[in-house]
Amino acid sequence: SGGTRRPRPMTPASLPSPLAAASATAGKPLPRILGLLAWGAALWIAYEFLWYLQYKLAGPTLIFEVLSTWSGVPEKPFRLFVAAMEISAAILVLIPRTQAFGALFAMGVMTGAIGFHLFTPLGVDPYEDGGQLFKEACFTWLMAAVIVAIRRAELLALARRLLGRLGWRDTGAAPAA
Repeated sequence: SGGTRRPRPMTPASLPSPLAAASATAGKPLPRILGLLAWGAALWIAYEFLWYLQYKLAGPTLIFEVLSTWSGVPEKPFRLFVAAMEISAAILVLIPRTQAFGALFAMGVMTGAIGFHLFTPLGVDPYEDGGQLFKEACFTWLMAAVIVAIRRAELLALARRLLGRLGWRDTGAAPAA
């Protein structure tokens, strides 16, 4: 047979599941450029959230007054709740061990912000400045998505650990088609 080995055919059952593949790569270091990109994105997210914190903590703002009137939720608790969420996300993205989860959390916060801009009376340009706040929310969401994409193996490994604690078992095989 000449010493050449024929590869085994790939079948759905022989392919590893995404969670199994992620746990195999979760402990491996990222290429340097991806690590630097993730940290640059994390610094942007933390800066953005912490910069706008001054407005959320100083007192009522146009945005939260509009959203409070629209939703019926009192302005101050609404504003302070968003501030707490943004502080939490900013801290989480700056801690290496929690950066991936923090980015996922930041995506959730920014998804809410973008949704409020698009689907409420707030609108995309509440300050008549060309929609600067909306554009920054979209860019911050994108930076969080970059971190999630770069650190997806860590997130999938985390999901596997959490699901394992709930009694879910990953057999390592893809589901049969």
